Amino acid sequence: MTTLLFARHGQASFGQENYDQLSDLGSKQAQLLGTQYAGLQRQIDGLMTGTLSRQRDSAKYFLQGYQAGLENLQQANDDSNFKNLAQPQVLAGLNEFNHEDIFIKSNPKFATQAGVMAEVTKSPEPMKRLAELFYESMQRWHSGDFDEDYLESWPAFNARVQQTLQEIIALTQGFDAPKTLLIFTSGGVIAALTAALLGDGKPNSQAAYRVTPSLVNTGVTSISLKEGKPRLLSLNEHTHLYTAGERYLTWH
Repeated sequence: MTTLLFARHGQASFGQENYDQLSDLGSKQAQLLGTQYAGLQRQIDGLMTGTLSRQRDSAKYFLQGYQAGLENLQQANDDSNFKNLAQPQVLAGLNEFNHEDIFIKSNPKFATQAGVMAEVTKSPEPMKRLAELFYESMQRWHSGDFDEDYLESWPAFNARVQQTLQEIIALTQGFDAPKTLLIFTSGGVIAALTAALLGDGKPNSQAAYRVTPSLVNTGVTSISLKEGKPRLLSLNEHTHLYTAGERYLTWH
């Protein structure tokens, strides 16, 4: 049975000018996932990512943790499987929705940093208020009432995600044995996949909206393939973020 592990990228730079880069915490989260998988001697046969920096860098830091963990276990790190992991396959279909477009379309004032700051500084907890505004804008996007406003509506985004899953499944058809692929993507992609699998393949925007806020950075959602048919095994597994009394958890 082939297994697809969809990992959300590490913490990005939420609220910063360039969101599409990992924070120091995000890099650590991805390394911890690699360290855990190496310690469990979990075989990863291939890596995939979207084109976004936060996705590709998550794969890079995962590999650092994975390699270091294998070396600590005195396992060979120059076998063919590990070499394959050094070159992730990049699929643009794994990219996240355009969060800036969604945010701005909810309120044109949010097109400028000054407009955003004017709103969030009204709250005693500006970052919490910023997150609230973002999820309010997400609800508008998911509603289906304003699809024509967006560069990529939720139905169009969902269709892209489901098509990308089918492309990945097609790639697995040539495997001569069951394998495990680790796929670094984003929360919106994982939410859309989860909602469809829970709904017998039918698009469900509100289910995706409800799933999205719960997805932890570098949390892993497992999908099994049996005769080419996907089945949800687990959602948002993130035990690697709790180590030696430390907690490396965030929802941003």
